Amino acid sequence: MFGMGPTGVKRNADCEWDDFDPEAYYNHNYRDLREDDRYIIEQVRDHFSAVFGNGVPDHGLRGIDVGTGSNLYPALTMLPFCAELTLYERSMNNIRWLEKQKSNDCPSWADSWHKFWDVLVERPAYWQVANPAIQLAKLMDPVPGSVYELAPDTPYDVGTMFFVAESITAEQAEFRSGMDHFLDALAPGAPFAIAFMEHSSGYEVGDHQFPATDVDRAKVSDCLRDRVRDVRIKHIGRGTNPVRNGYSGMLIALGRVNGGLDEGTRTPA
Repeated sequence: MFGMGPTGVKRNADCEWDDFDPEAYYNHNYRDLREDDRYIIEQVRDHFSAVFGNGVPDHGLRGIDVGTGSNLYPALTMLPFCAELTLYERSMNNIRWLEKQKSNDCPSWADSWHKFWDVLVERPAYWQVANPAIQLAKLMDPVPGSVYELAPDTPYDVGTMFFVAESITAEQAEFRSGMDHFLDALAPGAPFAIAFMEHSSGYEVGDHQFPATDVDRAKVSDCLRDRVRDVRIKHIGRGTNPVRNGYSGMLIALGRVNGGLDEGTRTPA
């Protein structure tokens, strides 16, 4: 590691992100479908299905998943609705892992992602994807970059960011910056899903330790307030089989960015 920032708090730039081990992360977290991930997938599936009316839009949308790593299920939740899927990722190790998935028709599908897809196809929009592994490989576009530099020329129509903003820094200001950059990248009215590790103290991947920001429902709500509408923040407990030590649960925030032609009564964060 490069050491701590001047305040003794590990910031994003203090970490060797290019040493992140995507295979270790995938094997530990996503080779099997966990019950907490199942719940999150169900919530995101139903949210996007409600926004798009259980049908595929007449024109394919532009979707983005920020900080994909080796987790493909956020992209899968957007798959029926998108003609483009940007997988925006800081670590070059993760980019290479994603490029391998793209160039080989998603070889991890048979071991893992079909289990996640089985949850998604409980809603009609997902039935229409005839071969999700091949479709995902076709549409996914791994793009290297930091969330703090995310500034697309054209905003995205739908977006996800799972376990990223709070899991790349221990500094609250950087956490908020990551949230702001993600929301800024979405078009007015765009639906989104953002997942968080609650009260995380950091985590290990392979031989490396990575930082986390201590966040809870109130801090997430504060970041979203005045920026989104129709927002719901749901809590998922650790259960009897926590994915690791050093966190109290998970949060999933679902909503739409302010604005858009169909904007109605807002639900405060």
